[in-house]
Amino acid sequence: MSTMLSRRCFCQMLGVLGAAGLAARAWALPVGGGVDRSADRFAASAIRLDPAQSRALRTWIVRIALEQIRRGPTPRWTHRDCAGFVRFAVAEALADHDARWQKAMGLGGRLPPDLIPEQTRQSLRHRWRRPDGSAGAYVSAIGLIQENSLWVGRDARQARPADLLFFDQGAEQHLMLWTGQQAVYHNGSPPSPADNGLRTVSLPALFQWNDTRWRPEPGNPNFVGVFSLAFLS
Repeated sequence: MSTMLSRRCFCQMLGVLGAAGLAARAWALPVGGGVDRSADRFAASAIRLDPAQSRALRTWIVRIALEQIRRGPTPRWTHRDCAGFVRFAVAEALADHDARWQKAMGLGGRLPPDLIPEQTRQSLRHRWRRPDGSAGAYVSAIGLIQENSLWVGRDARQARPADLLFFDQGAEQHLMLWTGQQAVYHNGSPPSPADNGLRTVSLPALFQWNDTRWRPEPGNPNFVGVFSLAFLS
């Protein structure tokens, strides 16, 4: 994407999956009414938030992501690429939002409600499922999509706040986080005083982008589609 998306190594992956193949393999995680303690190693896969909890968490994720755009990256966010941006926003949305956290994040004023019980938050936070079957705080972009998300479709207008737009360019893959009004993302470039790597772009601008590989259109083979985190309703 010109100066915005043409830099190599947005999110280097372990393997290359075609758009159709990746969409087919982006299966749903097992879900249930709560945490499955018999399989605590993968506790996050046994959780599905109710609609009210999901709306609140989506609002938190978007708020935290936009704060990184507005104020610049917080030092709390260390792994700065497209997948790291998503992981950070989700982890902080699931944190304990007490006064100490708010001060550390530089957040104040009116904040979204906290509707998710602490036990559920701790079971989800830093518990991404990885393609090799393990779980932890780190997961690649493909792992976020393939193991932790549900495929919504290839119409970008279907995206809800905190949904992901996923592009596969062969050797390079890229995630964008939808806020409800624009897509926000990190372009994967090393941080520098002149450029923190964070970008925003509207959907109309993406549809008209000169480099057609980055248009979120159903007919674009590089656009895998819209994905929603599996624990969100």
